[in-house]
Amino acid sequence: MKQIVCMKWGDKYPAEYVDKLYGMVARHITPPFRFVCLTDRPEGIRSEVECLPCPTVPVPPPHNNRGWRKVSLWNDTLPGMTGDWLYLDLDVVVTGPIDDFFEYSPELSYIVMQNWTQPGKGIGNTSVFRFRIGSHPYLLHELTAHHAEHIPRHRNSQTYISRTIKQIAFWPDAWCILFKTHCIPPMPQRWWRPPHLPSNTRVVAFPGVPNPDEAVIGQWPAPWYKRIYKHILPARWIADHWRE
Repeated sequence: MKQIVCMKWGDKYPAEYVDKLYGMVARHITPPFRFVCLTDRPEGIRSEVECLPCPTVPVPPPHNNRGWRKVSLWNDTLPGMTGDWLYLDLDVVVTGPIDDFFEYSPELSYIVMQNWTQPGKGIGNTSVFRFRIGSHPYLLHELTAHHAEHIPRHRNSQTYISRTIKQIAFWPDAWCILFKTHCIPPMPQRWWRPPHLPSNTRVVAFPGVPNPDEAVIGQWPAPWYKRIYKHILPARWIADHWRE
């Protein structure tokens, strides 16, 4: 059984994002599979998705409801979940087959995409990672006990995980990419060339902005004084993949 999990808390992303993520996974995976959304707002999520309570992380606000909340996945146990899981952020676009994510180095307890904003520095981007429940609970315990030390020291939760975990490996480079790094043409070409999808890509991550619903219509939210270079044409290929 292939197992996929995402997290949705608060109102940053609507149920539509969960529904479309499920649709993309279903089109690019060989059944059987289990799809779980850990959420505090299950309303409107399609019936094929199994909704379970979203775990919390005991650190002060606002960090408890930001990316640090994903560290809660490293608890000793997660109710209703066991074994290996492929975690996908809600703002990713699945563009190719993902069976290999479950078959790649099955002995490893943590495999993550390269953080392409800091390539080669041993930092993972936790938009896409496979983890084994209960394999590294010290990550959560250490953060809980010493959050006042770790949160100022590390830029974000994925840096904390990468610097603290005892075993880390990365997906093949071509599988997981960043929209802003790999798809958007350099300046000034982005003014006349639309974003492209590199071959052999399995998952495109959209950290920050634009989100998929913005990129598909050529919107890149930015202050007026940055719009000369934060400019894109519509990435129409997103519509082929980002759908229910």
